[in-house]
Amino acid sequence: MFGPFSTSYYLGRLYVEPSDRDVPAIQRTEHEQVNEQLYGDDGLFRVDAPLVMKLDSGHIPVLGDEEVPSGTLAVPDSVTDDDLPRERDVLLAKPDRAAELLRYSGYRFGDDEAVA
Repeated sequence: MFGPFSTSYYLGRLYVEPSDRDVPAIQRTEHEQVNEQLYGDDGLFRVDAPLVMKLDSGHIPVLGDEEVPSGTLAVPDSVTDDDLPRERDVLLAKPDRAAELLRYSGYRFGDDEAVA
């Protein structure tokens, strides 16, 4: 789903669709797999901790939700001005960058987990 892109990001392609939800989300199983595969080795994250994605010029915390279809990023209408729904390139922050961004948003890290 995501491959290397730069020193701070992985690159992936997802179907991005508007949603009436408050928090962006991808399918729960995919969220856990991506979190475990890309962040697991660093021991910083739980598999239910948010992924940090960059869409347009902003970073968003992305949770898992069973109701979101596979391969889809469901975002609140306020997240992007883009013409949605459509397939888009999405950046996923690498572990160090994600930890930094989550700290800025109020997450604390301790003993292998991120907590709000």
